[in-house]
Amino acid sequence: MNTLYVLLALLAAAGWITSTVTLRMRALQDRADRLERRLGLVLDHLGIEEPEPAGLDAVRALMREGRTVSAIKAYREITGAGLAEAKKAVESLDLKV
Repeated sequence: MNTLYVLLALLAAAGWITSTVTLRMRALQDRADRLERRLGLVLDHLGIEEPEPAGLDAVRALMREGRTVSAIKAYREITGAGLAEAKKAVESLDLKV
């Protein structure tokens, strides 16, 4: 019976720790998002454009060939972007360059 109480206490502690860490991570992500937004405003105000990552010519070539999935994969490898971010970026690429 004591073992059962110990297990329940351990499960409760694990649940509490997990929820605390999750809340902290969410707060940190919100803070990072706010800082990124502010940095974007400062860069816009100063007229500074973010340089294009090296290797996008290969991504553009894949897009011209109609190989969108391969282009997204290549973009993710080059930039380290997530799937949604890479898809949005690849779809918005200027293929004339």
